Amino acid sequence: MKNPLLSIIIPAYNEANTIAVVLQKVCNSLTNNNIEGEIIVVDDASKDKTIEEVQRFIESHVTHSIRLLTSNPNRGKGFVIRKGIEDAKGDYVLVQDADHEYDPREYPSLLGPVNDGMADVVYGSRFSGGNPHRILFYWHSIGNKFLTGLSNMFTNLNLTDMESGYKLFRRDIIQSILLKENRFGFEPEVTAKIARFKDIRIYEVGISYYGRTYAEGKKINWQDGFRAIWCILKFNLFDKKFLK
Repeated sequence: MKNPLLSIIIPAYNEANTIAVVLQKVCNSLTNNNIEGEIIVVDDASKDKTIEEVQRFIESHVTHSIRLLTSNPNRGKGFVIRKGIEDAKGDYVLVQDADHEYDPREYPSLLGPVNDGMADVVYGSRFSGGNPHRILFYWHSIGNKFLTGLSNMFTNLNLTDMESGYKLFRRDIIQSILLKENRFGFEPEVTAKIARFKDIRIYEVGISYYGRTYAEGKKINWQDGFRAIWCILKFNLFDKKFLK
């Protein structure tokens, strides 16, 4: 049986210092775990040398399928994820941040439930399992748990990490969803809309987390937290259209 094709979407904004290393880790994971994959980098009008770094990497790594898409002007993480989803050709779609916070070596863990025929969607949870977690911000962890709990109240899911940056979807499902959020509201929006599919099978697996400080390039802030609250309310209570 042919291995399923995994589309890996990498949204990038001013990640010149990390993007080549992350791309190499993604390629290594695909090779070492015998995963058929296509890599889609979507640059969100970076002001540094992110595009040049990606182009240089593509030229020197012809053994893997890597495409570079661009957005101009800057529109936000949610927008470029949507652009990558639209371009994906794989059986499954996975979002991979362009920093070092999530480990591509854990792709087999995320693919496990779908390869076993049990899942349509898999969330990687930073708050379950015995994987390594960098110790950083107390209030961020409280905020994440609050947002996850609030989201669960409306979706009737029992997720432990709704805000996780590692989410894997069956391509036909994610491409059928009407997504609107341009920034970090993608996570609560897609969760609200995924939960509306009848009989959808959602699994969660424990993952590692190597978080960044703001000095190291972390971009999400308290304003994004309030936006997430609004998105949970908006897409669960008011804006209920979820299919294109």
